[in-house]
Amino acid sequence: MATFAIGDLHGNRHALERLLDEMAFDPHHDRLWFVGDLVNRGPDSLDCLRFIRGLGNTAVTVLGNHDLALLVQARKPNAKERLAPELLPLLQASDGEELLAWLRHRPLLHTDADLGWTMVHAGIPASWDLPQAHRRAAELENALRGSDHDAVLAGLYGDTPAHWSSALTGMERLRYITNALTRQRFIHADGSLDMRHKAGPDAAPADLMPWFLSPGRRSMGCRIVFGHWSTLAPKVWPSCNVWCIDSGAAWGGALTALRLDATMPRMLSVPG
Repeated sequence: MATFAIGDLHGNRHALERLLDEMAFDPHHDRLWFVGDLVNRGPDSLDCLRFIRGLGNTAVTVLGNHDLALLVQARKPNAKERLAPELLPLLQASDGEELLAWLRHRPLLHTDADLGWTMVHAGIPASWDLPQAHRRAAELENALRGSDHDAVLAGLYGDTPAHWSSALTGMERLRYITNALTRQRFIHADGSLDMRHKAGPDAAPADLMPWFLSPGRRSMGCRIVFGHWSTLAPKVWPSCNVWCIDSGAAWGGALTALRLDATMPRMLSVPG
């Protein structure tokens, strides 16, 4: 049995089919991990959600920022006028509501202790060890799955607070967890999140560093696969135990998979 993590899909079903062929994927034996951002930008968001949901326990996906953005926008009264054209088929489909509910119930963080891998869309704050990260992710997951999920989605987006504190409560706490797990790329020297810069590390201001290079990061001993940062990947930092596999399928780049069960993890890509 093989286990592959797949980078940000962004509604590119054709690239996914080519990648699965290249991997010789067998749904009866193999497993797929999706790092989030299943939807948006590409033409086939509806088909991608249907396909991945249809895989059942064969696939696990964590939520990305574009997935959450879809959930936020879809709940608004004028969603059909506001959504990007490529997302409209989701609202018009007979199974659209079921697919959105399925998406809303996806986790924010996934760990397989037997494989020795953790998957997140964007990153993990330096001050959280892995058990703490799972507890914080569970807070947001429970809020998104609860009866008050519309109110949670309504207040989810914003760039503050930038600092984590265990004293945070309510929407500020949930918003920080959201930004940390699904949006962060760079951090400042004091550990605060930077929500502005999206380029690669070589083009960043001197006072910023990638989240995974933070000194004393408490998840350093865990192997982490993530996406979200197309100007970074595909790239590996073995000394930091991180593998970024967003290779820009949303922008005409490649779609990348990482085999997780191999003795030496290896990447495989197909043109987007």
